[in-house]
Amino acid sequence: MAAPHTSHTPHTPHMPSLPVLGQWLNTLLLALREIRRNLLRSFLTILGIVIGVAAVITMVTVGNGATQAVQDQITSLGTNLLQIRPGQRLGPGGGGAGSPPFRIADAEAIAAQVGGTRAVAPQSTAGGMAVYGARNWSTVAYGTTNAYFETNNWTLAAGRTFEPVEERAGASVCLIGATVRRELFGTADPLGERIRFRQMSCEIIGVLASKGQAAMGDQDDQLVLPIATVQRRITGNVNVGTLLVSMTDNADAARVKAEITRLLRERRKLAEGDENNFNVLDTAQLAQTLSGTTAVMTALLGAVAAVSLLVGGIGIMNIMLVSVTERTREIGIRLAIGALGHEVLMQFLIEAVVLAALGGIVGIVLATGASIVLTQWMGVPFVFDPAVNLASFAFAALIGVVFGYFPARRAARLDPIEALRHE
Repeated sequence: MAAPHTSHTPHTPHMPSLPVLGQWLNTLLLALREIRRNLLRSFLTILGIVIGVAAVITMVTVGNGATQAVQDQITSLGTNLLQIRPGQRLGPGGGGAGSPPFRIADAEAIAAQVGGTRAVAPQSTAGGMAVYGARNWSTVAYGTTNAYFETNNWTLAAGRTFEPVEERAGASVCLIGATVRRELFGTADPLGERIRFRQMSCEIIGVLASKGQAAMGDQDDQLVLPIATVQRRITGNVNVGTLLVSMTDNADAARVKAEITRLLRERRKLAEGDENNFNVLDTAQLAQTLSGTTAVMTALLGAVAAVSLLVGGIGIMNIMLVSVTERTREIGIRLAIGALGHEVLMQFLIEAVVLAALGGIVGIVLATGASIVLTQWMGVPFVFDPAVNLASFAFAALIGVVFGYFPARRAARLDPIEALRHE
């Protein structure tokens, strides 16, 4: 008798009831549900992360704005500018009072004998009161040549610069900065008007375009006259306090400085062993130094602010441990009906990461608003750095992983029977 025919169905491996993506989505929804269930506690949990992220981003953004402001201010002084002043060194006690001043001939010699220079301007300075009608304003008068406008990157808002005959004869003509125009004339046209400065009067032939504030003060608060006019009618001597040298774009600054130093040592009759009784300041090097200083301070402040992120991570770990204790019975039920330990671990870990990520997002929003307000208040540009924002968010999420792992592992290792007995 033949055996009955039976069809053989090949064995297929057991497929999970949900795809991996679905499991992750379900775990994420569970985490969000638990966060929503305890909104106040969740907010207090992420508060440290919010403060940490906001502090780091705000510090770095404001610091970058300050660095940019320093660079812009130094750039506004002039293109590839060298400032040469009497004195053995810069700063207080530099010996400038005992060092002989320069002469106009020194500027002419540098322009004629040093390669790589675009313009050389002698500058004499005198402070005093500018008067027009019933208005007066305390300002600074600079005696110089037309080269001054090129070395310092000045452009005209109205009028003209000096004619060669006016420079040679020391004519009573002047150009004024935007601040002097505002204080003496308001919105009126100052061209052709005469103002009085100390014991002399001069005709306004030009108005300088505004540059705004710089590290040394208001750049627009100035009066510019031919240097011969200042020397004859204001200071009464032929002294030149500063030489401004603008270099060409392809000039080697070190070589130009070395040639100027050699030339001035010869003209000032310094012996080989004598110390220089003048100093040459490169504004590009000054910008690099100041920018480097502000960058270091920004990094330091950012590092200090980052400590609060660690504090926030500890807060997350503590609250997650409390949550594991509160939900011990729930965890036991899940494990008893077939949930795997790694699924429980993933649920609590994702919950910690979501908390930290939400804290990072809120912190970024707060930092952006705070940075805009602070930069406007400080008068520095708002420099948005996407890298800092992304790095802060990623670090906040990493904090969630690191500090959420221990509570998640504790939940995953609970014994189902002991967890079900938990009251």
